[in-house]
Amino acid sequence: MPHRAHLFRLHPGIALQESCLAEPYGRRRFGKDLMAGITVGIIAIPLAMALAIASGVPPQYGLYSAMIAGFVIALTGGSRYSISGPTAAFVVILYPVAQQFGLGGLLLATLMAGLIMVALALARLGRLIEYIPEPVTLGFTSGIAIVIATLQIRDFFGLPLSELPESWLGKVETLLLALPQFDAASLLVAAATLATMLLWPRLKTPVPGHLPALLIGVGLSLLLGGFGHEIDTIGSRFSYLLPDGSSGQGIPPVLPHFEWPWRQSGPDGAPLELSFETLRALLPAAFTIAMLGAIESLLCAVVLDGMTGRRHSANSELLGQGLGNLVAPFFGGITATAAIARSAANYRAGAESPVAAMIHALVVMAALLAIAPLLSYLPMASMAAMLLMVAWNMSEAHKVVALVRRAPTGDILVLAVCLSLTVLFDMVIAIGTGIVLASLLFVRDLGAMTRVSEIGGNRRLVPEPLPEGWSLYKISGPLFFAAADRVFSELELLCRYNRGVLLYLDGVPMLDAGGLSALEKYIASCRERHIELMIADLQFQPLKALARAGIRPVEGELSFTPTLAEALERLRQASNR
Repeated sequence: MPHRAHLFRLHPGIALQESCLAEPYGRRRFGKDLMAGITVGIIAIPLAMALAIASGVPPQYGLYSAMIAGFVIALTGGSRYSISGPTAAFVVILYPVAQQFGLGGLLLATLMAGLIMVALALARLGRLIEYIPEPVTLGFTSGIAIVIATLQIRDFFGLPLSELPESWLGKVETLLLALPQFDAASLLVAAATLATMLLWPRLKTPVPGHLPALLIGVGLSLLLGGFGHEIDTIGSRFSYLLPDGSSGQGIPPVLPHFEWPWRQSGPDGAPLELSFETLRALLPAAFTIAMLGAIESLLCAVVLDGMTGRRHSANSELLGQGLGNLVAPFFGGITATAAIARSAANYRAGAESPVAAMIHALVVMAALLAIAPLLSYLPMASMAAMLLMVAWNMSEAHKVVALVRRAPTGDILVLAVCLSLTVLFDMVIAIGTGIVLASLLFVRDLGAMTRVSEIGGNRRLVPEPLPEGWSLYKISGPLFFAAADRVFSELELLCRYNRGVLLYLDGVPMLDAGGLSALEKYIASCRERHIELMIADLQFQPLKALARAGIRPVEGELSFTPTLAEALERLRQASNR
């Protein structure tokens, strides 16, 4: 349909073309994009580093992702205001991959995920988000938020733990046992950072809260360090080695260079071995990354559509996300996708086009080159506090509470199952189980809507009494596998002593294979009992299904009429003979 063409089109860079070429783009609009890009770039710098650390890799790889993938996706995508880079949703997927396969495996999985997203875009599957129920989305995002928050407790309290168990329950147990050994200085820095982020929005200043919160965290850390309290920082925890042999602490102040992803370090520090076995082992993670990337990006675009009143191109956005994740791994960039919070901040800051997202990527690059030594002073406790804030925002607790209060029991069950499985096991299991459970509950509810009722006494529809031995029944709702057997079994019991049955089917919009099979059994049952069956007012799809099945009228056994009035007239004439 022409009015739905925008939903299915695939045009690389359509958002940039529509906003900058199809519409006048001058100094005023560029100025607004410049300010929005700088604002979001400032927000993205600490977030990109924190999310890279949470994903199990050094912080600079998050900056590389925000720079490269963020620029490529803005250039080639289908959403005007989306800001792409590392996001919290991927932490639970990327961290196990980084631990098992190292940086090289993580980059290779990202590359494979990019290929999958490009394939999804070429297959015009950008509307996948429409088929994921809200309880499933809320369930796994809330579960991810719980996992991320759990991972930050160690640095937030400065606990002396070198590593945590793989299972969530094991992590909780280990953290609780180590909690009495908390470091008061780290806790003070983390609490001050978190309090600043919570209170800063009340000042209603254009400066994002992340910046003053981190500055306070750094200042407090340096002050406590002067009194002999050592607080872990990015500089003390991470080091780097440049190709020329020079090394340093913190983040390297140089641009990333091209390197094959599989030549990056594996779990043992040596380059990852590229083989069929490695690709096969990474494929489940790559597929999960691609699916979550598609869901997260398209959900972000839908949210922005609601805020702006514009329409994104889903397939073009999916293509842009795929291309960004294809290019970034060759320069050390980890998985990127559209970030709802940063994208919303971009729009609120006055962005006019994807140029703002491209400027955001350049701001991150400038920070890497100009202030990398200063970034090394960021305390890990402050980064943990920031990620706790990210986890809270990601959980969308207000939506979860509203759903629990207002939604049907089935939706609450789906939410609880998705959340629990995400936390305790795996997000892939959670999403798959949630969608299957939601589908089964939907089928159950839809099947319950299909009802049969006796309307022979309704004088508005049936002006005259039916002939003796005849009954008129109306079926309302779809006759499909979950409802048809029940409906026709009920009819058999109701009509076992009848001479004839008139079925009024104007309320049946669909007849599937299960419904057709049940109807054929009922026709055969009526034939065996010598009950004449008349079917009136079939809609188009059920009529087409009966025609394809070869069900034809049989004199004295089965007949069809286009309307109920005509069926009643036939019965009246037959009774007067």
